[in-house]
Amino acid sequence: MAKVSSPTETERCIESLIAVFQKYAGQEGNNCTLSKLEFLNFMNTELAAFTKNQKDPGVLDRMMKKLDLNSDGQLDFQEFLNLIGGIAMACHASFFANPAAIPRRK
Repeated sequence: MAKVSSPTETERCIESLIAVFQKYAGQEGNNCTLSKLEFLNFMNTELAAFTKNQKDPGVLDRMMKKLDLNSDGQLDFQEFLNLIGGIAMACHASFFANPAAIPRRK
């Protein structure tokens, strides 16, 4: 019988992204997409520091429109991943601008 190994750190991160998406998707109906309100709830809860630091009140609306590649007024999982990827890239770039801020694994 094959031994089942524990999920890797990367696999756990992927599971977490799926779980977070599912936590917000479907609050208003379709559990495969984020509506505008679900997106706003996600941003204000999960990325509160980013949201709170925005001076422009329309930034989240513009983000939603830019992420909504098929213009259906909702974000599917791929469109959600584009948001996460963009944020990860911005964080990665800022870490290289300040190498002392790079999180290190023990």
